[in-house]
Amino acid sequence: MAKTICDLQPQLVWKNFNKLCSVPHPSHHLEKITKVIVDFGKEHGLETIVDKAGNIIIRKPATPGRENAIPVVLQAHMDMVPQKNNDKVHNFETDPIEPMIDGEWVRANGTTLGADNGVGVAAGMAILESKDIQHGPLELFVTADEETGMYGAFGMEPGTLKGNILLNLDSEDFGELYVGCAGGVDANISWKYQGVAAIADDVALKVTIKGLKGGHSGLEINCGRANANKLLFRFLKEVISLYEARLAKVEGGNMRNAIPREAYAVISVPSEEVENIKKLVEEYCDLFNKEYSITENKIEVLCEEVEMPELIIPEEIQDDLVNAITGCPNGVFRMIPAIPDTVETSMNLSIIEADATDISVKCLLRSSVDSKKEELASMVESVFTLAGAKVEFSGSYSGWNPNLDSTILNTMKEVYKQEFGEEAAVKVIHAGLECGILGAIEPKLDMVSFGPTIRHPHSPDEKINIESVGKFWKLLVATLEHLK
Repeated sequence: MAKTICDLQPQLVWKNFNKLCSVPHPSHHLEKITKVIVDFGKEHGLETIVDKAGNIIIRKPATPGRENAIPVVLQAHMDMVPQKNNDKVHNFETDPIEPMIDGEWVRANGTTLGADNGVGVAAGMAILESKDIQHGPLELFVTADEETGMYGAFGMEPGTLKGNILLNLDSEDFGELYVGCAGGVDANISWKYQGVAAIADDVALKVTIKGLKGGHSGLEINCGRANANKLLFRFLKEVISLYEARLAKVEGGNMRNAIPREAYAVISVPSEEVENIKKLVEEYCDLFNKEYSITENKIEVLCEEVEMPELIIPEEIQDDLVNAITGCPNGVFRMIPAIPDTVETSMNLSIIEADATDISVKCLLRSSVDSKKEELASMVESVFTLAGAKVEFSGSYSGWNPNLDSTILNTMKEVYKQEFGEEAAVKVIHAGLECGILGAIEPKLDMVSFGPTIRHPHSPDEKINIESVGKFWKLLVATLEHLK
């Protein structure tokens, strides 16, 4: 039995994945992992480049006799989503990830694992250092800051890639070949104002909602999970209406593409209402656990007395914020009519930060249909504009339109059938793969996305299936050897 992940098969992939885990690499803090990957390329005598956007390109010549094979790009991203359990002490900018074997899976100790997309990078590195795999000209293209806005992909300049086929190694269900993905846009909502003095003789309470599963805001948006921001404001609306509570501070969610797992608010309340509010907290805790008994773990709703802040949010701004968040869409907006089990359009109410002078709300809207993405954006703009907020949209990108006549798709379907004795599923994914952006910059690229089985990405429950990594590697190697 394997004791560490370096003992697992295929050893080259797991060895490289373990190396990546040892180096901190949350989005926007990629200096250390960039050096590790660049040093890897140079140590193996391969042409290695870092472009202006921070992407890494490593080129490996064809094996003898395969020089005229179609050149292939292996593509993955180097950054990971930094999420940890509340009781885990971990600094993602300085501390390594601690991978461990858990039965048929590998997971991390209280944090995200970074298999999204470290295993794709590791597989690309394994191909580059292998000596016995037959292949044509190869490039490993490792992008920067995918998780926070696909900045590396957006920053790629035309002509960077020499290959004609791109294999994106960033999908999360083995046995599925992805040929399309959702586009997206970020909604950035803000208020600015002057805080007002806290009410004399009031008591400050901190109400916290935690224990939610969270997860990937695209892949798991249809799982019926709770959004901590929506739950918190559902409570706030009632406590403000019934007990004259005033809002001083809010923090909920911390990643645009992760379903919020925790949120809290500091409220000012009349001293005589404290016990009523604590009772209401208990009632909401019971209610939320009943409503989400199938899709969530135990949800905690906690209340504690804290120090009263000097300033609180003006009442009219507070009411506008509460009404806007309550009315804001969240979750699945529409399924694809032709593929009823696939989400077409969705929204994640990702991050809320509010204090006595500023409010910031961030949402991520996704759709494989541009017009539906625009419709949802218009709804969001209308809700928050009516509430007096400033609404701006950024980072818009179109989806990746499927090409079912793709040469590489048909090749991989054939290879998959030969290797595993069954048909691969061809799908469109409700997540923002970089293929859509890269294909717009380099229209020559013929693309497919695939990968091993990963569950609960973007959350501390993230885990990767060990057997599927072996199958993923087998399919990748067989595909490269088939392209003659």
